[in-house]
Amino acid sequence: MTTRVGVIGWPLDHSISPAMHNAAFRALGLNWHYDKMAIPPDILRQGLAEPQRHGYIGLNVTIPHKEAVLNFATPDDVARAVGAANTIDLRTYQATNTDVAGLIEDLRAHRVAVEGARILVLGAGGAARAAVYALARSGGSVTVVNRTLERAQVMLANLALSAGIRDVDAITLDEAAERPVDLIVNCTSAGMWPHSDDSPWIEGVPFPRRVTLYDMIYRPAVTQLMKQAQATGGRAIGGLGMLVQQGAASFRLWTGIDPPLEVMFQAARDALREDQR
Repeated sequence: MTTRVGVIGWPLDHSISPAMHNAAFRALGLNWHYDKMAIPPDILRQGLAEPQRHGYIGLNVTIPHKEAVLNFATPDDVARAVGAANTIDLRTYQATNTDVAGLIEDLRAHRVAVEGARILVLGAGGAARAAVYALARSGGSVTVVNRTLERAQVMLANLALSAGIRDVDAITLDEAAERPVDLIVNCTSAGMWPHSDDSPWIEGVPFPRRVTLYDMIYRPAVTQLMKQAQATGGRAIGGLGMLVQQGAASFRLWTGIDPPLEVMFQAARDALREDQR
């Protein structure tokens, strides 16, 4: 009998998670299958109950359900601290957030130092909350930049309450350009396909020189923001590795087995190439 897992979100047309997980299952000879299920926000409760009724044992959760899903599942310490979940074990109905581990693991894979680094996090949404939590807990000196400063301040106030993270401030992009920085982490969707010409770094604001940029976007492979970093002598890393690493963490949770990371990377690259045809 096939063991089934999958991803829920709205919409899901371009998710490459099925290709990534199913390639790993095949490589390990596991009789498992990963599906994608487009679930509108107004039927999220049913969208969680129906897969379980049909024997699914785990779900990934993506936009726009990462926060709302905590109303219907029990968050672990990480999901509770971040205020969002992207993985549910339907055997226990426990929710966690593997984006936290995914980011840190991919930075480690690229030999990017976090402890003691001066870090700018761009954005104030769910991805930014996970990034601030992960980076601050790993010893980084974090500052948040968001076009709406009040939203960033609310995010940080919530993180202070839920996770005890208090040594993080929120500033404007103009202020950020005046500060020394080692690492910039983009958690916004600016520059994501099909709006590939966009960038969260406002035109006219000087880009820091020789900085490492980590852009969570993986489609396109090279974003406008990454080009800006490279143009000023910096290093630019795209978000495909984080996608694979967070997926690998979900895989381990469900199966109890370490996945073949290179197989997952290759399947993700192949799926992206197929999308671009």
